[in-house]
Amino acid sequence: VSDPVRLRPRRGDWPRGTGQVRADLLAGLTVGIVALPLALAFGVSSGMGAAAGLVTAIVAGAVAAAFGGSRFQVSGPTGAMTVVLIPVVARHGAEAVLLVGVLAGLFLVVLAGLRVGRFVGFIPTPVVEGFTLGIALIIALQQVPAALGVDKPEAERTLALVWQAAEAFLRAPAAPSLVLTGVVVALMVVLPRLLRAVPASLVAVALATLAAEVLRLDVPRIGALPSGFAVPALGDLPWAQLDTLVGPAIAIAALAAIESLLSATVADGMSGGERHDPDRELFGQGLANAASCLVGGMPATGAIARTAVNIRAGAQTRLSALAHAGVVAGVVLGLGGVVALIPLAALAGVLLVTAARMVEFGSLRAIVRTTRSDALVLVATAAATLLFDLVVAVEVGIAVAGVLALRHIARSTLMERLEAAPLAEDPEGLLQRRVAVYRFDGSLFFGAAHRFLLELTSVSDVDAVVLRLSGVRTMDATGAALLGDVIERLEHRGVAVLLSGARPQHESLLRRAGVLERLAHERHLFAHADDAVRHAIVHAERKRAA
Repeated sequence: VSDPVRLRPRRGDWPRGTGQVRADLLAGLTVGIVALPLALAFGVSSGMGAAAGLVTAIVAGAVAAAFGGSRFQVSGPTGAMTVVLIPVVARHGAEAVLLVGVLAGLFLVVLAGLRVGRFVGFIPTPVVEGFTLGIALIIALQQVPAALGVDKPEAERTLALVWQAAEAFLRAPAAPSLVLTGVVVALMVVLPRLLRAVPASLVAVALATLAAEVLRLDVPRIGALPSGFAVPALGDLPWAQLDTLVGPAIAIAALAAIESLLSATVADGMSGGERHDPDRELFGQGLANAASCLVGGMPATGAIARTAVNIRAGAQTRLSALAHAGVVAGVVLGLGGVVALIPLAALAGVLLVTAARMVEFGSLRAIVRTTRSDALVLVATAAATLLFDLVVAVEVGIAVAGVLALRHIARSTLMERLEAAPLAEDPEGLLQRRVAVYRFDGSLFFGAAHRFLLELTSVSDVDAVVLRLSGVRTMDATGAALLGDVIERLEHRGVAVLLSGARPQHESLLRRAGVLERLAHERHLFAHADDAVRHAIVHAERKRAA
């Protein structure tokens, strides 16, 4: 269990001089400008509303900056979290998300206390890339109603939503929203190539909003924002649905843990030498999720793209992420009326480009080219993400990866019958001596042990069998039990069995499984193969003489 002292903020987390303060404030300003349109877009896309996205960027961004485990992590609403929230909002309403977010935050705090953070690194890369691809597809498809300028259909499944939106558009086609979305996409693609220092998403949204006002386009807008935080009363939360909301809360906590720790790992690589504290990161994300939802926001995670912008902008300490939250808050307070005029189609364009940028096409090509197993894991995870949800997708991906890994290990486990004894003084060979020597290499476990059973028990024309176990790296209870079964069957036929080279941990397992009692009594356990073969030859010769 983690030491609570390790999870608290420290003095060294913050700037030590005016130079670091200036660098952090400039980086925070840059990230805040980038984060603003994303916060609006993710809030609208989730069904919680633009205000919820802004509140999340401010509150979750500030709390995670203070309590998280990475110096450079920037947290807020993300596309992956949006994908999880859409069915929750559809089934239980926006109020349920507030309760779900608080529960998820508590789960994350518990995970931090149990030091679970380090285990996220065991998730295979094809699984991560697969659900990232699936998330990107869902985010892109979810923008179809806004891009077409139709009301968002009441559909839980993304494919059904796209179909219904397309039907509504065909019944009453209108071009303005579609044109605005196309303009925003084009600007976000072209502007970074011409002016790298310009925040393309903010400029594209601003120009789209200006065009919609000047041309008086009839397109759906964000609408008026609340003047302050809307703290929900505890009695208004849907406590009666608590039993049905635990599952979504676990899903949100799992996603927040995975995405935040992956983002922190990316930040470590970009910063050079920085190492985040995974348990403290979970603790900070837990507090951030609970705080955000308690004031009307939505669950949040570490955001890889915003974290990358933060590092590239010269961030030095956590102050930059805190400043980013302040920048978003300042825009909301000072320009709330302008924000209300932003067309939803413009935000759809931002998210379409964001979804495309989420996918690392180079990594996908590398995985597909590496092995068919990795490609299958990637495709299975992406398909499960698209058809079900992220938690099911990760479970499917890990299950498929596990099965394929076990198959690979089982196939790499070998049992070879030696044609000649390892003894230099055995000119007659093993067959003449009526001795068989088998060498095992690899892992003797449930996935591989069964296929050796038939061959070993069918051995004939021998009086003694030597099993060399020095090449066995791992062994489980199934492998030990099957080995015991082989020994029992052979000895029942009058064939002596001798073991050599068993590692101490394997010998202990075999003893607990009851395999070694008779062999030890008959002195058929040997440290070296030569000694076992000599004994087997002597045993076979005595049996023939008798």
